[in-house]
Amino acid sequence: MLSSFKAYDVRGRIPDELNETIAYQIGQAYAGFVKPKTVVVGRDIRHSSIALQNALRRGLIDSGVDVTDIGLCGTECVYFATFAYQFDGGIMVTASHNPPDYNGMKFVREQSRPISADTGLTEMRALIEANRLPPKAARGGTASSLDTMPQYLEHLRSYIRGIKLKPYKVVVNAGNGGAGLIVDQLESSLPFEFIKINHSPDGSFPNGVPNPMIEENRTSAIEAIRRSRADLGLAWDGDYDRCFFFDEDGGFIEGYYLVGLLAESFLRGHPGARIVHDPRLTWNTIDVVQRHGGEAVLCKSGHAFIKQRMREVDAVYGGEMSAHHYFRDFRYCDSGMIPWLLVLAIMSETGKTLRELVQQRQRLFPASGEINRSISAQLGDTKSILMRVQRHYQADARSIDHTDGVSIEFDRWRFNLRGSNTEPLVRLNVESRADVALMQDKTAEILRMLDAA
Repeated sequence: MLSSFKAYDVRGRIPDELNETIAYQIGQAYAGFVKPKTVVVGRDIRHSSIALQNALRRGLIDSGVDVTDIGLCGTECVYFATFAYQFDGGIMVTASHNPPDYNGMKFVREQSRPISADTGLTEMRALIEANRLPPKAARGGTASSLDTMPQYLEHLRSYIRGIKLKPYKVVVNAGNGGAGLIVDQLESSLPFEFIKINHSPDGSFPNGVPNPMIEENRTSAIEAIRRSRADLGLAWDGDYDRCFFFDEDGGFIEGYYLVGLLAESFLRGHPGARIVHDPRLTWNTIDVVQRHGGEAVLCKSGHAFIKQRMREVDAVYGGEMSAHHYFRDFRYCDSGMIPWLLVLAIMSETGKTLRELVQQRQRLFPASGEINRSISAQLGDTKSILMRVQRHYQADARSIDHTDGVSIEFDRWRFNLRGSNTEPLVRLNVESRADVALMQDKTAEILRMLDAA
């Protein structure tokens, strides 16, 4: 079994779970399943990425596919190249925020439509495991390279065109991933002063894995914000498809509140538009969207589901509390660069700090943030855990929803409990209506149930 095939991508330890042989076969399997004529490929800054990308390209070319290499980039650059240059598909070699001895791949087809386990990864894995890969083509594909960066950067600037930006001081923490390369290329066209930390790309990640969801990884950004008296702090994961925010005091802003902030901004320019959101934390997003005349559309967590739902309802924007933000003008794909440009534009137009922009929403709908618990053999499987918790609360519940895991609502508080798609974990999110103590009490109550099992 190929353990590197996950729900949304391929990801595994080098070389046991992913290596050049498997990368070559993935190229063949992608060609066999998607049947593209042209594919664009890119890679992140990991030391193993060049070799894997080369093997992937050989697999595609030997299968008769014309391959265009856009080189070192972020995942969203492959998304952009696929739709902007009308390739039949795109593959990014990356393991995002995983440790340096991991690598992986993310896949899209025409118009940057995602390929996940439900839409092709399972079939691709089966082709490799059953050795039913397409034979070497009589006429191999071609290899070429393309510099998509100028057009990509221009697309990013289009989101803030016509807005008079203020000269904010901004701390940027690339985590030694790839985000710093984009900041550097945007810098000359922006009025901001960037304070750069962990800025240089380094696939060994000397300052820790680029994952701002880990609290200890936020310390350097917080210290830099306070030391420099910056107006804003930003951090990214390794392939910068997620963007994380800190206010002027170094306070970490949960991605949940950024979804509401960006939804409000889009609805001002697109009255009545639809906004897609995930089920983990919902009340603030629904309230913001309804107050501004939009329609909130619930969708299962995960980029493949969000993108598909956005296409179905033609949503102008979609957001997940996990710091993934999706945009109709970006072919419904997620970007870690567009959100911070938009937030700085909002700050410039309103004259408010980030804390001022979100603090009322934080008071109205305080949230626990996502809390993970490991599933031990004693706990049993995810389904039994969720059913046990549901049975405990269902008698008094106002509503129960199974869009993703189980979401249970009461008059003053609600929670979502779901299993991870990639790890033996259950993930808990709790929120309340303007009652921090209630939210904290109920969070502790549910965690005691999980820990006592």
